[in-house]
Amino acid sequence: MKLVSNIAGILLGLIFNVVALSKTAKLFDLPIILSTVNVSNGVNEDTIPELANVLKGVKSIDRTSINSWEDQEFVDAVKATGRKKLILCALWTEACLLFPALDALSEGYEVYPVTDAVGGTSAESHRAAVERMVHAGAKPTTWISVHCELQRDWARAKTVPGFVQAVVEHGRPGWFLNLVEQRQRTKK
Repeated sequence: MKLVSNIAGILLGLIFNVVALSKTAKLFDLPIILSTVNVSNGVNEDTIPELANVLKGVKSIDRTSINSWEDQEFVDAVKATGRKKLILCALWTEACLLFPALDALSEGYEVYPVTDAVGGTSAESHRAAVERMVHAGAKPTTWISVHCELQRDWARAKTVPGFVQAVVEHGRPGWFLNLVEQRQRTKK
């Protein structure tokens, strides 16, 4: 039972972070390419509801290949963005993230694997895949680091409300909530 609890907690954490990363991409108007595997032929289910709700209006590319970079529609969608920096997350670090990351790097893209928005089949598989990506030139990051790097400055007022909301909903908001509470006490 403890094992099942731990697995459920890990999956919920992964979903939580993927949703947070997706909200970040939408907040900062980044192009989003959503891809599924074997949904149209009935092998797998479609995008999980938590993510589908955030990505309403984003067309999903269904593919049969484990490596999304081997799917021409996916690669065409990446190239159509005109971007050379890719922020990637996936289900399995050692396959769904590793393979396209290595291929994109070999084609001259900068790749930022979001290590807390992906899960390996084991801690060792995750570690080894991240290490391979780093050796190939990838720059690992986390969803909150992407979030902060895109905001960069509180003077960018347009995105501040969404930035704060995502941190409160998906981050570790203790520092922020404590700051707000302290400010409220000081004003009294």
